[in-house]
Amino acid sequence: MSKLRWGILGAARVNERLLPAIVEANNSELVAIASRRPGAAAETLAKYAPKAQGVKTYDALEDLLSDANVQAVYIPLANHEHAEWALKAIAAGKHVLIEKPMAIKVEDIEAIEAAASEHHVKVMEGFMYRFHPQHQRVKEIVQSGVIGEVMFAKASYSFMMRPARMYRLANDTANGGGAMWDIGPYAIHTLRHCFASNPVSVMAIAKYADSGADIATSGVIDFGEGKRGHFDTSFECSRQSEYTLVGTKGGIKCHTVWQLPGTNDVPVISWWSEDGRKGEEFYPASNHFNLEIEHFSDCVLHDKTPLLSFEDAKNNCATIIATLQSAATGQCIKL
Repeated sequence: MSKLRWGILGAARVNERLLPAIVEANNSELVAIASRRPGAAAETLAKYAPKAQGVKTYDALEDLLSDANVQAVYIPLANHEHAEWALKAIAAGKHVLIEKPMAIKVEDIEAIEAAASEHHVKVMEGFMYRFHPQHQRVKEIVQSGVIGEVMFAKASYSFMMRPARMYRLANDTANGGGAMWDIGPYAIHTLRHCFASNPVSVMAIAKYADSGADIATSGVIDFGEGKRGHFDTSFECSRQSEYTLVGTKGGIKCHTVWQLPGTNDVPVISWWSEDGRKGEEFYPASNHFNLEIEHFSDCVLHDKTPLLSFEDAKNNCATIIATLQSAATGQCIKL
């Protein structure tokens, strides 16, 4: 088999990126898309992949899971629905790529992990940014020793909320709504990988909408041994999409991290050291959505282990939950 046959469960806006990625990947084939809104699946297909041939469209999610031609599914549903539909897809024998967050409860991720093991399928959380080659370069610079031991990191992700995206604030944080469950997973995930370790504790503050969803959340994560990470996520600030690492001898900044491919932002990494050395490296455009799809398809087709593990997903989820608890109570939450 040279191509993995994909189905998409939902007509969410992120299909603008993932649907073409499946169509364009050399080891993937889009064979079906479903939505609970009548006609939405066909409309999404026509909008984002007008040249795709032979793709079935369904007006019920269950119908796609019953399609024997579908081998893997991508789940871009609302955050609080991820676990439910991942478990249904796994029970149907499908491999699953779940848009972040994998789930909004750690115990749900544990259930997904157990089901995946029982049904012998691959499952991965959809952090597309991790597949961009610039992050490997950041790792190489750190390993070179030029900035010394990393002691501090900062991840900032924000943009002004447009009316079309107000659905992100419809649910309270307990039901997966708000900035922390939407863009916060990226910032938290990035900080955890900057230190290659898990948090010890977190302290956060937030601003809330009437729905109980956070509009903006900022905080500090203690990674132990004096190492700390700052994060800032917001729907009411101008766009930020960057992270910085500062070590005992210098620092690195990754200027364009979670941007959508096709924008005018060129990937740039800058670094400096206390002995006067510095550098600025520019990278060609690279579609991290396509790279993510190609990676997961390769894992299924050749029985490889996905880059992002269940343990990683559980730790990220636990950190987000602790962050929200800290913001709500004003207390430092230990993990």
